[in-house]
Amino acid sequence: MATRLLRELERSKDHYGAGSAAAKLALLVRLARADLRSARALRRLHELLCFLRAYPDDARLLLQVERMLARFARRPDLRRARDALADTGIAGTAIHYRFFWSTLRWLARRWPQRLLIDRSEAEVEDRLAAALPLLVSWAEAATLKRLDAPAFAALDQLRARGESAAAFLARRIAAMPGDSFTREAFHDALDLSYVLEPGPDTPARTSARHLAAPIAFQHAPLRRARPDLRAELGRLYRGVRRASAREGEQLIELARSAMVTRSRDLDAFAYGNARDVRLVDDDGGLAFALIGVINERRALIPATCGYLILHNGVPIGYGEAFVIGRSASMTFNVFESFRGGEAAHTFARTLAMVRHMFGAESFSLDPYQLGQGNDEAIASGAWWFYYKLGFRPLAADARRLLRLELARMRADPGHRSSAATLRALAESHLLFDFDRARRPSLPPLAAPGLRVSAGLAARAREGRERVLAECSREALRLTGLRSLRGFSAGERLAWQRWSPVVVFALPRVSRWSLAERRELARVIRAKGGRDEAEFLARYAAHPKLERALLGKR
Repeated sequence: MATRLLRELERSKDHYGAGSAAAKLALLVRLARADLRSARALRRLHELLCFLRAYPDDARLLLQVERMLARFARRPDLRRARDALADTGIAGTAIHYRFFWSTLRWLARRWPQRLLIDRSEAEVEDRLAAALPLLVSWAEAATLKRLDAPAFAALDQLRARGESAAAFLARRIAAMPGDSFTREAFHDALDLSYVLEPGPDTPARTSARHLAAPIAFQHAPLRRARPDLRAELGRLYRGVRRASAREGEQLIELARSAMVTRSRDLDAFAYGNARDVRLVDDDGGLAFALIGVINERRALIPATCGYLILHNGVPIGYGEAFVIGRSASMTFNVFESFRGGEAAHTFARTLAMVRHMFGAESFSLDPYQLGQGNDEAIASGAWWFYYKLGFRPLAADARRLLRLELARMRADPGHRSSAATLRALAESHLLFDFDRARRPSLPPLAAPGLRVSAGLAARAREGRERVLAECSREALRLTGLRSLRGFSAGERLAWQRWSPVVVFALPRVSRWSLAERRELARVIRAKGGRDEAEFLARYAAHPKLERALLGKR
């Protein structure tokens, strides 16, 4: 009976209109009392509830969905299937993952007793044994070396009461000399796997929702038709507002939880800046939480923005935009639970949001997004999804293979590209430009770094650190500044990073007018500001800088 009810709900979940809400509600009421006999059935029910929370017909249906999700971890059938449902992100189940450094620190701060080191991997102890003496006092280190105790036993001896070994490790690494990059490298070299045990408020897809989001009930059919990408790019979103620091923290936690519960990580969320979070309302329940990154994690040239896609406050996908000038390199992912919804429409609105928020008109997708080393993208046919929306391959080899595949499809309408063909196509970037007359291209972002490297190598005898310090002074002279007085810590960091670029990667910068060189200083200072919006605006208003920096004509 329960299996039949699940099948009926799966068939009707995305049907909207007269009588649909009542039919779904009746099925949900019966499923709330049903005893599901398998982990697979429980997962199916959970996915249906998540979908209906994001796309509810009306208030009564949404209330029933919320009740069932709130009680999901307490279901007797879930308790029986808890181990089989590990790593699903369902409330009441554990998550196993090789969390990266920033995520580990966050989890250790929030749930120090729930975060454990996975001790099932034998080789882990050897790596830990070598690392532990570097993390403790000199006396403890001498004792560890003398006793040669197993690493896990030593950790259990060292950690405080009420503190897990994982939390102890995270705190000791955080106290190491150096900066966040050296600590991150130290931790990630250990390559440890962790377990996040379930608790009342640990990350779970079951409870994932931005509670402040307004609700838009679904009355019309879902938008599944392939959108006209250029028409969508021309259509503005409904509104945008900057989140308070408190709401920004909440949205970053929601984004990080969305990653943790799906065994993923994203730098833009891991290093999100709570003072640089904006909410874009695209109407009909669709919204984007745009998350800027903290100063020390900003890219040298592109502005970086992570985004969490929300529908009625429920995370349905995520990605990053790396914007420079009018070009944006995009990543985009709709979570599996919602791929039967409005993926193409959501992608089109994502590009429109990036265009209107950041001024980008040319978009690129990198090979990983398309399937290079990404089995999920190959299985979903991601390459053809983007091609049908108007994206085209950059490399000549990919264009030749595309022509062959199109010819096969014309000769045999039932032809489907093999996984090997999709992997070959995915070796090339896909590009799209809002203006049909322009030929899209990739900004040569590696070029400035190569010129800096050559300049430093040419002056190697002077000592690298001395040359870099001299670059800062020379950049001040070139841009007409006397000092960095009045610069914030973030602005000083941006100046430090850009100084060798000014000296080595901007040919003939000394021949620019004084006004152009002073504006260059303002561009650099904006890179270290509260957010990167001013940087993008000033960069766009300085065409000579982009031409010199990227070698454009």
